[in-house]
Amino acid sequence: MLALALATSLAAVLATAPLAEDLPAASRAAPQVQTQVPDTGAPTDLGDIVVEGQRLQEATETFVREVGSPARGRGLARWRNGVCVGVVNLQPETAQYIVDRVSTVARDLGLRAGQPGCRPSVIIIATVDANAFTSEFVAMRPRLFIVGGSGMDQGHNALRRFQTTDRPVRWWNVSVPVEEDTGTIAVRLPGENAPQLNLRGAGGLLTTTIVDDSKRAFVIVDMDRVAGVSLTQLADYLAMVSLAQVNPDADTSGYATVLNLFREPDQVEGLTQWDIAYLEGLYDSLRINRNPGAARTEIASSIVRVHRRINRDEAGAGEPPAPSE
Repeated sequence: MLALALATSLAAVLATAPLAEDLPAASRAAPQVQTQVPDTGAPTDLGDIVVEGQRLQEATETFVREVGSPARGRGLARWRNGVCVGVVNLQPETAQYIVDRVSTVARDLGLRAGQPGCRPSVIIIATVDANAFTSEFVAMRPRLFIVGGSGMDQGHNALRRFQTTDRPVRWWNVSVPVEEDTGTIAVRLPGENAPQLNLRGAGGLLTTTIVDDSKRAFVIVDMDRVAGVSLTQLADYLAMVSLAQVNPDADTSGYATVLNLFREPDQVEGLTQWDIAYLEGLYDSLRINRNPGAARTEIASSIVRVHRRINRDEAGAGEPPAPSE
């Protein structure tokens, strides 16, 4: 069973999250937005994902470099075991649809979807004044955003852009370096002792046993600026930016991706083959390279393998059945 939406107030959601306190007034005053829940099936792909004139590997490496937005000095993070999605300030039916869609995509990546009452790791907040809400929210709870551990966030300049740049959807991700096998935190957190890690015989000059796990994601939706898209489109967009570390300023115009939703809403139906291959490739990759360029290449190669598998599966599904003997 997928996680139930937490559509009462942000205070109720954060009450089960770390460092919970009161909510900004901008969130409490936001209307409960009503949106019709669609009854359509899975979104369709938008076409060939290869940019004309580029080989698939090259196009994929370019996309990873453009879209990926890890914490400072770190590699791309992903959720380790599962996610719990909370949605605030939407009617229960609408919130539930978003939770179910994000959770379904997460499960397709091999993650667990949170059960009712789980502590939210992805919190999606709808508001009608995103700049005012975001600034107040950050001012009230700065340690939710700049945690203080090395390699866990984008830093203060990025946080200022998060608060002040008008976007239909904005997001902030917190990740943490961990031991690959155990998930033990590999950096010292404020007020805690340095971690005790058992790294003997692990890694080398070119490889590492320290990877990055996603820990928290705040996604703020400006309802005045998403009125032109459907709930299906929006939910898929939210899934993409919740499950991967995405650069909000990435130029994705040359790719068939849901990230183009607010640039070309009539051309984007939802998650595309490219998006699915990107997410599956990210979650299938080993992430053991110390060199950032080699790490991107390794993730890109994983995405290419997924893309080719998807193409084989689709080609096989389209073949007529063999004649019976």
